Amino acid sequence: MKKIIPLLFIVFLSLSCKAQVSTEASKIVKEEVASVNPKLVVAIVIDQMRYDYLTRFESKYGEGGFKRMIEEGFNCKNNHFNYIPTYTGPGHASIFTGTTPSNHGIIGNDWFDKTFGRSVNCVEDNTVEPIGTNSNDGRKSPKRMVVTTFTDENRLATQMRGKTIGISIKHRGAILPAGHTANAAYWFDYEHNGLGNWISSTYYMKELPNWVKDFNVSNITESYFKVWDSFYDINSYTESGSDNNDFERVFRGKETPTFPYDLNKLKDANGNFKIIADSPYGNNLTTDFTIAAIDGEGLGQDDITDILTVSYSSPDKVGHDFGVNSKEIEDIYIRLDKDLKRLFEALDDRVGKGEYTVFLTSDHGVVNTPKYLQSLKIPSGYYTTKELKAELNAFILEEFKTTGLIRNMSNNQIFLNRKKIKDLGLDLTTVQQKIVDEIISYKDIYKAYSAATMSNNSFPSGVEHLLQNGYNQKRSGDILTVPYPGHIYHRKKGTTHGSGFTYDTHVPLLFFGKGIKHGQTLQKTIIPDIAPTISALLGISFPSGASGQPLKFVLE
Repeated sequence: MKKIIPLLFIVFLSLSCKAQVSTEASKIVKEEVASVNPKLVVAIVIDQMRYDYLTRFESKYGEGGFKRMIEEGFNCKNNHFNYIPTYTGPGHASIFTGTTPSNHGIIGNDWFDKTFGRSVNCVEDNTVEPIGTNSNDGRKSPKRMVVTTFTDENRLATQMRGKTIGISIKHRGAILPAGHTANAAYWFDYEHNGLGNWISSTYYMKELPNWVKDFNVSNITESYFKVWDSFYDINSYTESGSDNNDFERVFRGKETPTFPYDLNKLKDANGNFKIIADSPYGNNLTTDFTIAAIDGEGLGQDDITDILTVSYSSPDKVGHDFGVNSKEIEDIYIRLDKDLKRLFEALDDRVGKGEYTVFLTSDHGVVNTPKYLQSLKIPSGYYTTKELKAELNAFILEEFKTTGLIRNMSNNQIFLNRKKIKDLGLDLTTVQQKIVDEIISYKDIYKAYSAATMSNNSFPSGVEHLLQNGYNQKRSGDILTVPYPGHIYHRKKGTTHGSGFTYDTHVPLLFFGKGIKHGQTLQKTIIPDIAPTISALLGISFPSGASGQPLKFVLE
């Protein structure tokens, strides 16, 4: 018995120690699990940022903005969109769904709806009411996007406890990234002489939260009705062309497209609050509101990952107006770099260094103004749908002895009157192909394909592959056309985007923060890779239509 008692004591002590070790190990595991995911993911989209803006203006960037992301994070230098068309709506949808318009359904900013027989906006929703405005610009939601985003998947994975907030001057830049399950999306009421408020819709809420109301009644927005001059001496802007030229838009009330711009004097003739969006102060305002959202929503304050999506719209507006080679574009990126630094410092302070993860990309690139390219003898030009349609209607009358076969021409697509084709006893595929064979001979058309060709073939590469990734069987047109490189449908001042050429597809992709390696790659990456990468980082399901792959070399 005397021998048994010490033995039992040893066993008890051993079990007790094991239990203590097990408890300590469990505690460590729990702590490790709790600290694996970032407290906050910040997704930044710079509207219309070409990749070369990172390198071209590098000497003008300070520490803490773009350079901080590159020096502390991972730079994917050969990142591209893998579809046509490269517009804002499809771009934002593709970044966050991890797929292309063929799957997520956002085939343009606006498109011709075959059922309604009219153009619809990508975030149009007349079943909801505006919040914070009386404008129809508030009747918006993500319902036309038919798959989930990684922001949705994070909400589902956290039992809806992880918050998602979307912010952008443009409604589509706020709504599509935030997804279907967002707590809120906020956009700027500037269209049609809007009130200059940050607004939302009843899709998300019954009324604006107090922090948004407080922001709207403050004088922050109105404070940007001031002079926009070059941040540095304009003579030091050697990375861009002359300030006064014939390639750029001239604001109403000015005689030349040159610095300085007195926004207070110009506002009445240029849409009032719209001119803030059309200047770098739109970025300042977006950053102000974003920091207010971090505070107002308490983002990143616990171990359940929140997601904040921020789309900077003003670079797109300035880019359209002034073009790639303008002093204005150089200046807006110099100033945006400082906004990024301000945002990152706010995140350091409020969420904590090393506790958040950021990625930065763009929704599309942009081509140099064709008039500028022409001045350098680079092939480029302009075309109009009106001229194209007149030629095509003449062909249809001669070939099919009828009129009215074209319902709509938009986004470089032709929508045919399928009912009339059927009533006339014509074969749809034959009509499509005959129009393709005709239109390919027109001077402005580089390539053309029918819907039947897109549906019945698989193109592994080239422009055809990009068209196919952008072709949605339910929503796209009957004929898809591709203008020549450097040719745009646009006014002859400023420029635009939308093609599958590298000036529109090559955009930045930077990651930094928690869970991200330091490094760079020239390996080709594509926009649909972003959502699976963030999903892998968070350990959540990929978005429902995801076609991209996680970038394993980016993650720790």
